[in-house]
Amino acid sequence: MTGNGVASIGECMLELSGQAGPNWRMGFAGDTFNTLWALHALSGDRPATYVSAFGDDPFSRDQIGFFAQNGIGIGASPIIAGARPGLYAITLTGAERSFTYWRGDAAARQLASDAVALAKSLENQALVYFSGITLAILDDGARKSLLAAVAKARAAGSLVAFDPNYRPRLWRRREEPQAAILDALAVTDIALPTFPDEQMLFGDAAPQATAERLGELVGEVVVKNGEEPALIAASGMLRPVAAVHVAAPVDTTGAGDSFNGAYLAARLAGHAPTEAVLRAHRVAAAVVQVRGALAPFETLRAAFED
Repeated sequence: MTGNGVASIGECMLELSGQAGPNWRMGFAGDTFNTLWALHALSGDRPATYVSAFGDDPFSRDQIGFFAQNGIGIGASPIIAGARPGLYAITLTGAERSFTYWRGDAAARQLASDAVALAKSLENQALVYFSGITLAILDDGARKSLLAAVAKARAAGSLVAFDPNYRPRLWRRREEPQAAILDALAVTDIALPTFPDEQMLFGDAAPQATAERLGELVGEVVVKNGEEPALIAASGMLRPVAAVHVAAPVDTTGAGDSFNGAYLAARLAGHAPTEAVLRAHRVAAAVVQVRGALAPFETLRAAFED
């Protein structure tokens, strides 16, 4: 029987943000962790597991401790001697951000190296979530192991959600992410793409084209498009849902990830897709009004329930 928990697979990095002169604020973030953070905040008592691989250095220990302080476990994720987490820095121009990465030898690249441990982390989960970035940090063999583990969890009753989250710099050539994402969609129940990414990778002319293309592969699709309406393709319907306008955003980091987490929390709570998108838009609007990728749980909950 499928359990009550939620699991997210990927890479959580050290995040440098809030630069003030030579000083930076350090935190922990990464697309799939940001989504789990919101999902955990909005899912009541559901156990939350971040599935990755970690180093044995002080930063990795602090990262795992931070997870635990906020009620997030790491399941059977391996601890790898001599490894360490990746690092990125956020540079803001107004509210828009750019990123500089140091992640080439991050421990998370080995998250699928132990197939038994990976499968154990995904056992008895109500929901399993991963992204195109999860795929991008793995080599071909590890990617196949990951998708096999996700497929096994799905066959055992887990709902699988996937955000293609295309980042060109993480791939060698365009054909590679196209194939990997299509393989991931084959084991997916809910797809949460972003239109500009899909346009860049697959040449979609409009969000409707993305929704229709993915709707042929996945039963439930929500196409995000910044402050433009999100487009739902599910149960034979195609429906736009207006976003929430924020006049003066502070930091857009993590907005789409938090949208995903809120949408999935609402769906797990039994809300219909349209209501789930409305709640997700409110959460994303709240997130862009705070700095960094992780908004306080109270902020997320207030927006979700408003």
